[in-house]
Amino acid sequence: MSDAKGGVLTGEKRGIAGFLLTIEEGICYLSLALLAILPLTDIILRLTVKTGFPDAKNLLTHLLLMLGLLSGMLTTKKDEHLSIGIIQNFSSDKTKKIASVVSHILSAFIITIIAWSSLPFIRMGLMGWMICGIIPDRVFALIIPIGYMVIAFRFARLTPLEGKLKIIPYLVLLLGTMCAFPIIGKALWPYGGPDFLYDVTELFYDIAWYIKAPAVIFLLAAAIAGTPLFVVMGGLALLLLQAGGQEIDVISGQVYMALTQDGILPIPLFTIAGFLLSESKAGERLVKAFRGLFGWFPGGMIVATVLICAFFTSFTGASGVTILALGGLLFAILSQHSKYPEKFSIGLLTSTGSIGLLFPPSLPIILVGATTMTNILHLFVGGIIPGVILVGTMVIFGIVVSLKMFKGESGEMPVASIEPFNLKNTVVAIKESIFEIMLPVLLVAAFFTGFLSITELGALSVVYVFIVEVLIHRDMTLKQVPEVFRKAVPIIGGVFSIIALSMALSYYIIDTQAPQNLAYWMKDTIQSRIVFLLLLNLLLLVVGCLMDIFSAILIVLPLVSPLGAVYGMDPVHLGIIFIINLEAGFLTPPVGLNLFLASYRFNTPFAKICRYVLPFLLIRLVVVLLITYVPALSTFLPGLFR
Repeated sequence: MSDAKGGVLTGEKRGIAGFLLTIEEGICYLSLALLAILPLTDIILRLTVKTGFPDAKNLLTHLLLMLGLLSGMLTTKKDEHLSIGIIQNFSSDKTKKIASVVSHILSAFIITIIAWSSLPFIRMGLMGWMICGIIPDRVFALIIPIGYMVIAFRFARLTPLEGKLKIIPYLVLLLGTMCAFPIIGKALWPYGGPDFLYDVTELFYDIAWYIKAPAVIFLLAAAIAGTPLFVVMGGLALLLLQAGGQEIDVISGQVYMALTQDGILPIPLFTIAGFLLSESKAGERLVKAFRGLFGWFPGGMIVATVLICAFFTSFTGASGVTILALGGLLFAILSQHSKYPEKFSIGLLTSTGSIGLLFPPSLPIILVGATTMTNILHLFVGGIIPGVILVGTMVIFGIVVSLKMFKGESGEMPVASIEPFNLKNTVVAIKESIFEIMLPVLLVAAFFTGFLSITELGALSVVYVFIVEVLIHRDMTLKQVPEVFRKAVPIIGGVFSIIALSMALSYYIIDTQAPQNLAYWMKDTIQSRIVFLLLLNLLLLVVGCLMDIFSAILIVLPLVSPLGAVYGMDPVHLGIIFIINLEAGFLTPPVGLNLFLASYRFNTPFAKICRYVLPFLLIRLVVVLLITYVPALSTFLPGLFR
């Protein structure tokens, strides 16, 4: 009924399992659709009858809660949660299997405890009379224990053990339930309980205190071995809160708060819009139009390639999607039609896979704003000049290389490397892709004029792309749209799972004032702002190698942000530095994410990919230093808006 990794059932849906999965997917996809429909309905009602949709904001945030847990459940079923993949990329099959067994068993254990810890929060932390629309908050909140319990069960089921050993993960579920006994007791007896419950609780506090140091080391090692990052963060939160004498039901309260904040509403919306674009023929139409516009001069296809990659990455927010979706098409044009050498074509496509992350409606920018409480409009404006510089340097480098690469004895470009300009064909190509070309123009205009909020823009982009790709161009049928949702869910589920439990870990970290103490220590130790910025660049390059951009923002940025404040950095400048460093980290050997994706997409050995990317990486690093040490490039335009 499912693949070896527990993928979503297709074709053989039968019995109770298939029925429940259908309901699970249906509610998840319905939540996604309503997140797009409700904001637009609210706009229409405001413009026509002068009143918005009743309780729209509250409904949206609670739909977000549902989506967060449901997408996490489906991501677990596909075994595609975000993790650090060092062991998976550089070890033998036997080592990989051992790491996978440990990862899944540990995940099942930790998530079981988190599931049980939500019961006291629902019973006492939420008021029964608070409603969302006509539904009490507690009804929506029930998805927390249900969702985490399903996730724990699926981790147990995915553990790669055979024969009689298959029982071990399910015994771990029982062990997790036993370890959650004090919190279960709190749910049963919220205003007291038998004396032995107090004794057991104190015993657990003592155990957590004594095992704190080795357990933290073990969890960090598990992260490197491939344990999902949200599980590691949840485990650290459980351990540190318990060792500090605090109740672990705090975690569920933080999960509820994290997944009902309207600041992250645009993330699933722009993700769906990006996947609708990447799964349609929009890329082919844009390539055709840009070839007509730029293919007639030396390096014109380099310009087209960089701009197309920037466009797609700005919408998907994940550089890997651009490489996987457009890499084959653009590689064929660059290497076969325009006659660029393979190493140059692959190096260019690998390095431009993340080049649009500074342009609206970039998901990382939105996440940086939500994480640091920085104005998202200022971040978008602050990213324009650095983004243009990055794109410009790649374009200039491409043109210079083209001139040297194709310059023959006569000094002329060979016919094979350029295309004669054809006005008629170019106009036709532009007409065919005009809807895609106008999308960023419309969104930027609506956002920067203040006509629509960022959430409303996300909803508009989904509906706009749906109408264009499904109803106008008919690149996909209505029956194929759920498959697009299916492909987008691992990104949404992975990000939301980390958002939920990163807030729980942040609660403990902030409570101990660790970021502030680290910032003051750094200030006393390193007096020079220049040295601090250089160390920050090195740190973020390493982080970019090891983590995807969403995990890095949620885990590392809260620790770095106080350091920036101590050294007098503008939060917009810090956010731009953070993202542009991570972009470079994706290309940094030996574990840059884009290097592995390119190796897979272009069927080329990893070592060769590293060599091909090196010139482009050096350019990136020069731009990183420029953006880092010239703050005005990031702060000038936001200053005008302020």
